[in-house]
Amino acid sequence: MTGGTGFVGSALCHALKGAGHALTRVSREPEHVDGAAIGWDAVGAAVRESDALINLAGEPLGSHRWRSGQKQLIRDSRVLSTRKLVEAIAASAQRPAVLVNASAVGFYGAHDDEPLDESAGPGSGFLADVCKEWEQETLKAEPHGVRVVRLRLGVVLAASGGALARMLPPFRAFIGGPLGRGRQWMSWIHRDDVTGLVVDVLDNPAYSGAVNATAPQPVTNRDFATTLGRTIARPAMLRTPGFALRLMVGEMAELLLTGQRVLPGVATRVGYRWRYPELGAALRASVRR
Repeated sequence: MTGGTGFVGSALCHALKGAGHALTRVSREPEHVDGAAIGWDAVGAAVRESDALINLAGEPLGSHRWRSGQKQLIRDSRVLSTRKLVEAIAASAQRPAVLVNASAVGFYGAHDDEPLDESAGPGSGFLADVCKEWEQETLKAEPHGVRVVRLRLGVVLAASGGALARMLPPFRAFIGGPLGRGRQWMSWIHRDDVTGLVVDVLDNPAYSGAVNATAPQPVTNRDFATTLGRTIARPAMLRTPGFALRLMVGEMAELLLTGQRVLPGVATRVGYRWRYPELGAALRASVRR
């Protein structure tokens, strides 16, 4: 696994070990990782000895303002890490059965109310372009007999990190509310369902190609804010205008002010059993932990 020390990866490590999988993490600093870990220079040997690869590597989208250098880092950290893994697959005589590669619902670009499943085409804009290039790298593994799953992640919820950890302080300080007009869709998923879905994907060959990792009930940003406020007993009335958000975070504001109504078509057909299909329960579980 790459990206195994991050917000999603660390939880996934626990889930995989709990499901009986032996795990080797790939890190730029393997000496600082608990358990079995290797550096990127040893990826080729690890690929030959692995039944499955999970690639979660990527610079966090919200870590810095999106200036040109940061945008290049966001792109390269995803595309080049995937390329290196696929090259290792191609060079190996013994190959893993499956590659689970992270992507994002940003693939679809900005949409209004149109429901989108995995059959929807790519959108436009910076994140859509990154996701398209990212996914194109994964497809190069398929001619080598590897089942490729492109996991298009929505907003992952857990109080210990990610978007929710950044939302909670203003809400708890009574200054939370919708972003912009609040009409943009938020396709979310609880982190426990990300880990559960990946475990299911590894064991079930019915998952192949694009897989939307989103809960079956997306909500608008306004409804998300209202539900979060209700969950922590705070008002959710103070709207952040779009112009103010653009002044604060620059181009990254478009990620927050636009959205997609993404549905998990593949997971639904395969029969994945959601732990948190409904937002209220997902937020209560997240805030409680």
